Amino acid sequence: MAIPVGKREFDNLQALLALARAEDLGAGDVTGELLPPDLHAEGHFVARAELVLCGGPFLPAIAEAYDAEIGTELHLADGQRAAGGAVLASWSGPARAMLSAERVALNFLQRLSGIATTTARYVAEVAGTGAAILDTRKTTPGWRVLEKYAVRCGGGTNHRRGLYDAVLVKDNHLGVLAGSGEADPLAAIADRLAEARRRLRPEGFVEVEVDTLDQLASALKLPVDVILLDNMPASQLRRAVAIRNAAGLRGRVALEASGGVSLEVVRSVAGTGVERISVGALTHSVAAADIALDVALA
Repeated sequence: MAIPVGKREFDNLQALLALARAEDLGAGDVTGELLPPDLHAEGHFVARAELVLCGGPFLPAIAEAYDAEIGTELHLADGQRAAGGAVLASWSGPARAMLSAERVALNFLQRLSGIATTTARYVAEVAGTGAAILDTRKTTPGWRVLEKYAVRCGGGTNHRRGLYDAVLVKDNHLGVLAGSGEADPLAAIADRLAEARRRLRPEGFVEVEVDTLDQLASALKLPVDVILLDNMPASQLRRAVAIRNAAGLRGRVALEASGGVSLEVVRSVAGTGVERISVGALTHSVAAADIALDVALA
């Protein structure tokens, strides 16, 4: 299934591409200029290991930023799995410009495919449990739109995009309220949540973070859509699910596990019955996919 990519993603690409090209190319490619200007080359983007592709639709725009004469042919769609050795896309055009663009193109392709590939591994681990894998705001500054697109390419689900599209009351919010003299910070925000919800678009949601079962019991009385269970072991997560279900709120209030969820433990977390698992590692510490650009004269 094709993963939708639209104006938001291309706008993010263009902003990043301008910075990437400027920092890499500077006043000119002094090595590339050693080549005769009339050389024509073909380049193939090749997966050096199994991966899930992300970033293919951006290659034409990257090529054009260096030379409009570079043509692009895509061999796989974003979200498709590629075996090691597979040709993902091809360029043809002026050799000088192609070699100048090589590193920037690979930086985008490797980073985004790395996120998609890692996300796909998490999604595969929880298959059949009913739990969704979500990203977080732990993204590379400036790259958030593209990185969240990469999560979708890997089969994951996007959490909120920023501070503007959903309410998420976290432990630090509650801690500040407690420090201001509020004996029960969760109770103190109850009336404000309804007003906050009115500021959201229809797809927005209201979520509260808790780290104890006592806090969970209080949060279940609030007008929330999601409760984030922070750093709870599997045994505690199972109890949290049971408490929510006993309150008659299954299907009305979703539970989200978060905090240090690795690939090794994600299935056991999903098996507790939570509906959502948020994983910062999808974006904040992912390894780049191994992709090369093999270039030869046409």
